[in-house]
Amino acid sequence: MAQYNPNPTPEPQHREEFSVSGAELADKVKELIHESTVRHIVVRQDDHVIVEFPLAAGVVGTLIAPWLAAMGAIGALVARCTIEVVRSDKPVS
Repeated sequence: MAQYNPNPTPEPQHREEFSVSGAELADKVKELIHESTVRHIVVRQDDHVIVEFPLAAGVVGTLIAPWLAAMGAIGALVARCTIEVVRSDKPVS
């Protein structure tokens, strides 16, 4: 039987930011979703958070499709935006 650890050691994470045009937004988010180390994506325009969503192991396909459709619609409305990505050093299995 495994023991529960109430204070697990968080895995190392680092953040990256990408500046993209509205037309490139959906393609860049789709590319990031398929990378195995991405844990969280935040899309911002200036200081305003437009959309934010976590990524978990195995959450690809039908659960992500609505987010990608939203990214396409948002991309049509904004000229430039920033994508903030939280990565883990450990790939999703």
